[in-house]
Amino acid sequence: MALCGGVGAMALPSELIVHIFSFLSDRDKLRASAVCSRWRECLFYPALWTELKLRIGGGGCNGSEDTSKLEFLMRKFGSFVRELQLELAPVEGNVSPLNNDPSSARMEQPLGPDGDQQHSERWRDAMATFLDQVLCVCTSIRNNRNLQKLSLYGDTFMLQQEGLLDNSILHQIHQGDKKINEIQQLFMELLSNSRQLRWLSCSFMLGLVTPCSLACLSNPSAETLQHLSLLDHQHGPLIPPSELDRLSNIHSLALEFSDFTSELCGLLASPRRTPLHRLALLLNGAALEFKQLEGTPTEDDWKALIRASANLRVYIMALEVDSSELLRVLKPSLPLERLHLDSYGTMVSDAILELIAQQYNKTLTHFLLLRDGPDFPDLSVNRNEDPLVMLAWRCTQLAVLVVHGYTVWSHNLVAISRLRGSSLRVLTVSEESIDFDPDQSLYVEGDPVHNLVKEVSLGLGHVWHPCLDFSRVLSEPTQHFHRELHAFCTGM
Repeated sequence: MALCGGVGAMALPSELIVHIFSFLSDRDKLRASAVCSRWRECLFYPALWTELKLRIGGGGCNGSEDTSKLEFLMRKFGSFVRELQLELAPVEGNVSPLNNDPSSARMEQPLGPDGDQQHSERWRDAMATFLDQVLCVCTSIRNNRNLQKLSLYGDTFMLQQEGLLDNSILHQIHQGDKKINEIQQLFMELLSNSRQLRWLSCSFMLGLVTPCSLACLSNPSAETLQHLSLLDHQHGPLIPPSELDRLSNIHSLALEFSDFTSELCGLLASPRRTPLHRLALLLNGAALEFKQLEGTPTEDDWKALIRASANLRVYIMALEVDSSELLRVLKPSLPLERLHLDSYGTMVSDAILELIAQQYNKTLTHFLLLRDGPDFPDLSVNRNEDPLVMLAWRCTQLAVLVVHGYTVWSHNLVAISRLRGSSLRVLTVSEESIDFDPDQSLYVEGDPVHNLVKEVSLGLGHVWHPCLDFSRVLSEPTQHFHRELHAFCTGM
């Protein structure tokens, strides 16, 4: 590139301008491209857009505006971007909350007859916008042979809750069936054209991935692929054993627990494969009605896998799963590092917490216990025998503890902070979950909340406060799983 005439920044060589712009965020690059044609030419240089992270939807934005922005970005960068991380939120972007309750995103809302009709139309609009956006992305990247990392996430949990994920809804959307079929074909074409994929993650994209999709992955990408995450409630098992056998260099894997069969576990334990380092499993209680746990790994299967992959660590999210099902899942040999128990009405028993503390005392680092119910049950047999305190005492590697929806007595919270000290990097307990023993308050002077904050802060070795906004704790479950597995698998 030659020097241009003029003074100041305009006199700099284009190579230098491109280098300077490389330090800008994606948002600032797009803003700077509006300054002049020369800056625009430099800012859309491929070397500046090797990585693209987007979340489309949210903030009350108009769906058509979001789609236009996405089309522009994909048209500019889709053919050469190397890392694409995309989150699509069709409900956030098109449908405003039905009331001002922060928990409305996780609760079913009763509506009248007129409200039902308007409600259904808005959901259909959201679905139609979602399909258009996915179609835009798949069309733009299908011939990209430089793609190394592809992460697609559909924030579609609300659509699942509303029962809008069956094929009958597609018939009500203009060319809905045709668009889904076209999206599936484009995705398979993308996999076929890829040459150096290392990370492939597709979560809750409403039928984008089918059980046949992985068979289209090119042989070069099958050799280079190190992470695979396929999650979709629309279809059955998305990773056939024959295709997993072909992916011999997988380091990290994420799928639904019901799809992780004894056969898949046996394939991963083969000495011919690269040892597995990370395994993320989503156990959805609602899906257990049609996806049974029969055929999932036995204790012997886990032992064989650990012998082949000595450094394996497992992350499990159990969503609305009762204690009897958890007992079947939590095998003694499972190298569990992170456990997230989330529910609306189902309550975790103290026996489950005791089992977790005993079996995973050497491996458990993250434990999230969340419940979005109207009451706050007490897990302890009495106020001085709290299973969470026993878990904190036994699990010597515990670094993150998050609790909401269960009663946590203030003196037990102080005990947890003292047991784990500064090694407990994150202790998040919602204010609503904390209760104070009236008998102990008789012997303590001053404000009990102030005393609690002071004692817990001293125990942890840093300033601590209870979480005042429970909506920050109760994140949308599938979104949390998607983001957490990303951090879990990239942190190897």
